[in-house]
Amino acid sequence: MGFWSLFLLASEPVIQVLLIGSLGAYLASGYSNILTASARKDMNRVVFSVFTPALMFANLAKTVTLRDIISWWFMPVNVGIIFLIGGILGWIAVKILRPPRHLENLVIATCSAGNLGNLLLIVVPAVCDDEGNPFGQHSICRSRALSYVSFSMALGGFYIWTYTYSLMKKAGVLYHKVELTNHGVPKVQVKDSNVSFPKIEEGEGGSSDSLLPPAKPTEETVENQIAAPLLSSGSPSGNKVSFWQKLKGTIHQIVEELMAPPTLAAIIGFIVGAITWLKSLIIGEQAPLRVIQDSLEILGNGTIPCITLILGGNLTQGFSKSLLRHVVVLAIICVRYVILPIIGIAVVKAAYEVGFLPHDPLYRYVLMIQFTLPPAMNIGTMAQLFDVGQQECSVIFLWTYLAAAVSLTVWSTVFMWILS
Repeated sequence: MGFWSLFLLASEPVIQVLLIGSLGAYLASGYSNILTASARKDMNRVVFSVFTPALMFANLAKTVTLRDIISWWFMPVNVGIIFLIGGILGWIAVKILRPPRHLENLVIATCSAGNLGNLLLIVVPAVCDDEGNPFGQHSICRSRALSYVSFSMALGGFYIWTYTYSLMKKAGVLYHKVELTNHGVPKVQVKDSNVSFPKIEEGEGGSSDSLLPPAKPTEETVENQIAAPLLSSGSPSGNKVSFWQKLKGTIHQIVEELMAPPTLAAIIGFIVGAITWLKSLIIGEQAPLRVIQDSLEILGNGTIPCITLILGGNLTQGFSKSLLRHVVVLAIICVRYVILPIIGIAVVKAAYEVGFLPHDPLYRYVLMIQFTLPPAMNIGTMAQLFDVGQQECSVIFLWTYLAAAVSLTVWSTVFMWILS
């Protein structure tokens, strides 16, 4: 296929995202007011707990074998490289541009953590849907694509809810420490009665799991407060946290991430796909329990439209004012859509040349496009959780996702041209 044909092919899934996302934005606007913030929150819970796990299990169990799992070993390394290089580039941008201190970790997080699940789940299978795609027959390509993307989603969730989570937690700690120093009373903007934030001590770097004193009487709020999950286990105020306490807290956070519905579904899908006799019970026309697989596929089909509508609705929050200068947002766009994709091409081509990757061009395409994605939407969830940089996060999302419409199309075309 020629470059222009590949460009038209790559633009189709992006246009689909824009059209459905625009519908989500309209439904979330004041003109419609159907997809309100609370509606998006409830819808997102259903997607997270039901639709996404169903899609991941159904596709992994159906297409993955033990040999595949072994041959895909480079994908966790690839995602780790993205987080490492993106974090370094974000740190350099922070040192040069000097945004407000409590927003530094937000900039680093958006440079390092890409949308490795939801957006890939939309874009990559859509590329396979075109009969002229360079990756083979439509049905086989789509099944393989969904397996790769499901694995990417599981890996992305692990990295995001460990590394990125710790960055945003530190940002929240710093922000509330500054508020405490400047105003004498901690500022807590509780948008959900079930979410509270760590109390900040005056000592350098000191923090604990206890809660910030609320603005209203303590007796009225203590019953409704549940401490936000922390990456490391806290200790009483003024005491140092031991190494074993930190290790215990880290392990606890990792276990919690592994027990998240999408990740757990991916793990079970891998197990079922790797064990032949177990796979034969659920997968196939003659499988006695094939109704389970059919039911999960029906549920999984609701994932992509719901995710895209939620994405469009959430981006409408990005028109608010923020403390971030335009040059900082431009730096994030440059890191995510210029520097990282170039590095991604070099990394994947080098890994293929030394024999680390299987021959499948679709696998290499997924590895490359992982370097080209906009920031992970879960960063917004963390910003809300720790009450730090929520408006700035929405502004970053708005402009990076608008830029992604062009960037994903161009880089997807380049990647397919290289691999075809």
